[in-house]
Amino acid sequence: MDLSVVIPTLNGRDRLAACLDGVAAHAPDAEVVVVNGPSTDGTTGMIRERDDVDVLVEVSTRTGNVARNAGLEVATGDVIAFLQYDLVVEPTWLAGLSDGLDDAPVVTGPTHRTLDGGMTTEESERRQIGSREVTYFNGGNVAFRRPVLDALDGFDEYLEAGGDRDAAHRLAGLDYEVAWRPEMCVRQEYSADGGTIADRGVEFRALTYRLVKNYGIRPAAATGTTRRALRDALVAAGDVLRGDLQPTEWLATGRAVVTGVARGAADGLVARLRDRSPVRNPHGISDRSDRAVARYDWR
Repeated sequence: MDLSVVIPTLNGRDRLAACLDGVAAHAPDAEVVVVNGPSTDGTTGMIRERDDVDVLVEVSTRTGNVARNAGLEVATGDVIAFLQYDLVVEPTWLAGLSDGLDDAPVVTGPTHRTLDGGMTTEESERRQIGSREVTYFNGGNVAFRRPVLDALDGFDEYLEAGGDRDAAHRLAGLDYEVAWRPEMCVRQEYSADGGTIADRGVEFRALTYRLVKNYGIRPAAATGTTRRALRDALVAAGDVLRGDLQPTEWLATGRAVVTGVARGAADGLVARLRDRSPVRNPHGISDRSDRAVARYDWR
């Protein structure tokens, strides 16, 4: 197996250093490609001082799928792994990856997150949508055989969020299996800091877009979006009743969700018409060639 590890990063110098240390320790023969940008915390200087990064790609777009595609463009391995910059591979990671690829062309595993009260982990997630059984994967800890990524035409760069979920739908549409290996585990060494506040408009635009693009206007697409919106609205209404959320904030969030759903549905229909093939990726890696603004290759 000729393995390339692609690591997108943005303003995460110290966490990226720990990630790179883990790859060097537990997958020392892998080609390492870091896609940076646009960071302002000295990430570029840190990488250029190391001897375990083969290629550094600087990009100007702060979108995960653009970074993934930019890394895929320069990676040379016949197996491409995508790793999140703030995750550290465990000693069993490489063995789990290799074992999973014996059973399926895509393999993923859990993330162990250290919190103040202990540690959390994840389980494999599958869902039946229409006639498809979709196996979701962790976009920050997944490996593909290269022909699969070629068949997918990479990731859909329209999406600001949920690019891995979209790829999972398209994998199912192309009849590719996804293996789950608990041994292919990574850990998040930094304690949770409360996270970031989700932009509900962006979130629901991405959700509606990928469902409409992959399934069209049909119950399989509408049911999931409606259920999610109603659940979030009820939770927020409870917060209003308890005084934890202002009614004006609830209404503003509701408007953002409605606007996001409408725009996602329209853009999803356009995307479905642009790419009528099972690939369903009009904004894929073949759509453009100007992702990188700079490239440093030490291979």
